[in-house]
Amino acid sequence: MRIRPAFLLFAPFALLALGAAVAVPALHSKKSAPATLIHEGDLLFQHIGGAQGEALRLATRSPWTHVGMAFQEGGAWMVLEAVGPVKRTPLKEWIEQGAGHYVAKRLRGEPLSEEAVARLRAAARPYMGKAYDWKFLWNDEQVYCSELVWKLYAEGLGIRLCEPKPLKEYDLGSALVQRTMQERYGNAPPLDEPMVAPSTLFECGLLEVVEER
Repeated sequence: MRIRPAFLLFAPFALLALGAAVAVPALHSKKSAPATLIHEGDLLFQHIGGAQGEALRLATRSPWTHVGMAFQEGGAWMVLEAVGPVKRTPLKEWIEQGAGHYVAKRLRGEPLSEEAVARLRAAARPYMGKAYDWKFLWNDEQVYCSELVWKLYAEGLGIRLCEPKPLKEYDLGSALVQRTMQERYGNAPPLDEPMVAPSTLFECGLLEVVEER
């Protein structure tokens, strides 16, 4: 049977198109590498603006005012964070709330094992839905972002990423910090209350940078 010349002319392009159609789903399958270098259990740092973010930046002398933890849910990257209630936020949405910039840090060495990630997930369950702690108190009734991350590593993996330090050891001299403290504590700020700031976690020697965007 004679093959029409038109088919011969367009056959290579048809085969290329067919190959592309087959290859594209494979590139985007759930089993392929994610479009990020992060792994489950990584700590993600960003700066969130507003009065609290600026007060925290001044008190800690650091641009890092918020931190969360990376997990995968149904093949999608999520960030476990304490902001309002403790909740999971899609990674893309989380990045946008920090003006598109973040740094991911991980325990030095290999990524966490599946068992370690499972233990972090288990440690997180009692905290889900808890209200945000605007007074930064070191109890479990309410929780703030860096407290949540610190306690998940301590309770789930037995790792103290850093040592909490009292409020009085932060830089409390600026007018904004003083005003913020007055609004939240009145005339009796808990100067001896142990606290962990995002900046303290960021500077932890047990962690290393694995991605910055």
